[in-house]
Amino acid sequence: MAISLASLKTSVMPSSWRILVHGVAGVGKTTFAAGASAPVFICTEDGLGTLKVPHFPLAHTFDEVMEALAALYSEDHPYKTLVIDSVDWLEPLVWARACKDNSWSSIEDAGYGKGYVAALDLWRQYIEGLNALRDDKGMMIVQIAHTDIKRFDSPEHEPYDRYVIKLHARAAALLQEHSDVVLFANYRVSTIKPDVGFNKKVTRALGSGERVLYTAERPAFLAKNRFGLPDSLALSWEAFAAAMPHA
Repeated sequence: MAISLASLKTSVMPSSWRILVHGVAGVGKTTFAAGASAPVFICTEDGLGTLKVPHFPLAHTFDEVMEALAALYSEDHPYKTLVIDSVDWLEPLVWARACKDNSWSSIEDAGYGKGYVAALDLWRQYIEGLNALRDDKGMMIVQIAHTDIKRFDSPEHEPYDRYVIKLHARAAALLQEHSDVVLFANYRVSTIKPDVGFNKKVTRALGSGERVLYTAERPAFLAKNRFGLPDSLALSWEAFAAAMPHA
C-alpha cells in the first residue's frame, strides 16, 4: 500500500505495559511482581519462596520457556500479567540453545563476540512471544532481573560505578529498549560522617529498611519510563499502578 497522509495515526497509550525491574538481592522484586493483576510466573530460578502464585514448572531449557509462552497464547486462561523470574537466569538457557544450534561447546567458541550475536536472535524470538501476548492477549509483561555493579566509561566525565542489569551488554540493551518502564529497586540509604577523633571522620551508611523503586536514570543506576512517573516510588505494586496514567 502506498504511503500517504491518510495512513497517519494517532498514538494511543497502551493499557498493558512492558516492565523490566532490576534490583539488589532480597529487596522484594518477586513480591512486587506478584502484586500485579492476576499474575502467572514463568520461573527460570527457584525464587518464589513462600509466595503462592500460579507458575509453570521450573524451566530448564529455552524451549520450555517458549513452550510456556505458546501455551499462554493458544489456550484460554484468566491470567492478566506474565512474570518472567528471572531474565538473568534465562540467559544461560539462551546460550545453551545457541550452542546446541551451532554445535559449540561454549558461547565463546564462535570467537570475537559472535556467540552473543547469535544469542540475540533467540532473545528476539523470546521478545516476539512477549509482544504477542501483550498485543493479542492483552497481558501485562513483567521481567525480573538481578543487578550488577559495573564501571561506566562516560565520554563526558571520569569513569564511575553504577548498577546495571545482570546480563550481557547486548542482551541488556535489547531488553531495555523493548520495555516501556525500567525500574531499579533498592533500599533507601543515607550517609553520615561522624567525628572519630584526631580530626578524622568516617563515612557510615544508615538505612531504615525502606524499599524504593526508581523510575528515571541517574549516574548510579539504569532506569527509564515513558509515562512521566515520579522519580521514586514505594516498592509496591499498588504505589506503582497508582502512579501510572490510565491505571
